Amino acid sequence: MHTRRLPSTALALLATSVLLTMSGCSSGSGGSGEPEGAPSSASSDRAAGRTDAPSLKPLPAAVPGNLKRYYEQKLSWRDCGDDAFQCARMKAPLDYRNPDPDEDVELAVARKKASGKGKPIGSLLVNPGGPGGSAVDYVQQAAAVGYPPQVRRSYDLVGLDPRGVARSEPVRCLTDKQMDAFTQTDQTPDDQSETAELISEYKKFAAGCEKRSGELLGHLSTVDAARDMDVLRALLGDKKLNYVGASYGTYLGAYYAGLYPQRSGRLVLDGAMDPSLTMLRLNRDQTGGFETAFNEFAKDCVGRSDCPLGTKSTEDAGRRLSAFFKKTDSKPLPTGEKRKLTESLATTGVIRAMYDESAWPQLRAALTTAMEDGDGADLLALADDYYERGPDGRYGNIMFANAAVNCLDLPPAFSSPAEVKKALPSFEKTSPVFGRGFAWAALNCGYWSEKPTGRPHNIDARGADPILVIGTTRDPATPYAWAQALAGQLDSARLLTYEGDGHTAYLRGGACINDTVDRYLLKGEAPKEDKTCK
Repeated sequence: MHTRRLPSTALALLATSVLLTMSGCSSGSGGSGEPEGAPSSASSDRAAGRTDAPSLKPLPAAVPGNLKRYYEQKLSWRDCGDDAFQCARMKAPLDYRNPDPDEDVELAVARKKASGKGKPIGSLLVNPGGPGGSAVDYVQQAAAVGYPPQVRRSYDLVGLDPRGVARSEPVRCLTDKQMDAFTQTDQTPDDQSETAELISEYKKFAAGCEKRSGELLGHLSTVDAARDMDVLRALLGDKKLNYVGASYGTYLGAYYAGLYPQRSGRLVLDGAMDPSLTMLRLNRDQTGGFETAFNEFAKDCVGRSDCPLGTKSTEDAGRRLSAFFKKTDSKPLPTGEKRKLTESLATTGVIRAMYDESAWPQLRAALTTAMEDGDGADLLALADDYYERGPDGRYGNIMFANAAVNCLDLPPAFSSPAEVKKALPSFEKTSPVFGRGFAWAALNCGYWSEKPTGRPHNIDARGADPILVIGTTRDPATPYAWAQALAGQLDSARLLTYEGDGHTAYLRGGACINDTVDRYLLKGEAPKEDKTCK
């Protein structure tokens, strides 16, 4: 299963969120486990934003001599897709500590030039999340048509596929058939045999990444990606980086601000992550975020006469869903194809629909078909959408890149089944519906071949221009408490709160959110103080 991605069909920003799950999701996950997370006193909440993690130190302002060749390269733009877009390839060192031209990586860049007359404000980099979401695809398929006209007129919209992602030397780990098997593996083992099978799949995944990706696998961290963005900023001719990042994109944007505060311009961090938390805390927090989101779905569902989870209460709906998962664990449902709907795929299908409340009707219909008719096809389709599995059975690389980045960014949440079992009560208390599966999913990085190069950090980015941090109170993948924490760390942050459901807020949270973000992007005017939109 899981977290850290938004469906590719959604217009909101994003692609995944954080949690180390069986599907190789992301590196930070979390939620606070607090039910609604409605804002109380912003000042008191934000004062608690720092942990005892060390502060991230900025890099020197001057470009090191051994990196100048990258900052001075020329991008060769060409038409791509259609006449509206231009594409280029950018070189970056595989290892920033020891740059070697013979080992350079090539990264894919796409842009849509500002449509307005006169000189544009500059470039606006966008990142849809993940890690593993393609920014190139996002620019061409969503931002170029979904961003407000005034933003598109004023900025060159730019997407950079991070190293290891999509068109930028993509990480590969498993064949399509192996990935099918991986996604169907029981992620709530009931005995030693099932535990051994799960561990075997995790090891096979990690070994496949090492075999197919080689030395690249050790240089896919968020810090590496942030440094790549600074090279691109210079090549685009911008003195400061203007940026909109969603979900994991906020983690990337926060690291950029911390490393290059003097080059940070107008940064929008939507669906914020907290860089100061451990992987264990991130995963458990995110477990609570999805429980909160499910309770909201259930509350809406039980008020309808045709709710497949009954009409009694949200608690009863949760018990019914858990019973359904248990049933598919022992007897997977037919789907009209060779693959059956296992418990892990059923859970992933439900998780997929939690990212946006507009998917709730689709989930109700899929659960009805599965629970009443014994047909798992619709829930399987939701799971396939989450995993980016196409009708031809081929997978994109988002899940491979997701695991590769996450497992490098932070030490693993767990290193053995014994550690998972010890933590199970806290996960199940945080989420009776999803806790057990999320806990076992967090074991994925415990068998990774590359040792983590990152660790939790408090990021203050002292000296940066005002930064706009956005949090949604019932966000499943990036719990609201994370936005509060990040805003409390960043020295110049303004916290914009959306009281609502779903993952992220810009372009989906209404006029109050959109107008505030647009004013900031177009005029550089951040709210004078923290602001809440309903």
